[in-house]
Amino acid sequence: MRLDKYLKVTRLIKRRTVANEACDAEKIMVNGKVARASYDVKVGDIIEINMGTRPLKVKVLSVTEHATKETAADNYTVIE
Repeated sequence: MRLDKYLKVTRLIKRRTVANEACDAEKIMVNGKVARASYDVKVGDIIEINMGTRPLKVKVLSVTEHATKETAADNYTVIE
């Protein structure tokens, strides 16, 4: 699954266009490297989001095409 879509499905970022713009602005890193929106997210990846006042670091636990509000957080775990 594309990185921008994963960020939207898991509700880490509210809109896919915002996720895409964040990737273009180099605010999203995967495994320590700046990632493009087209990056293919895999289980075990470490995603760092440097938007807003507090950076967020999460580990991908699963990749699903659809997630409800209740199950979205089951796809990742917060590291920092």
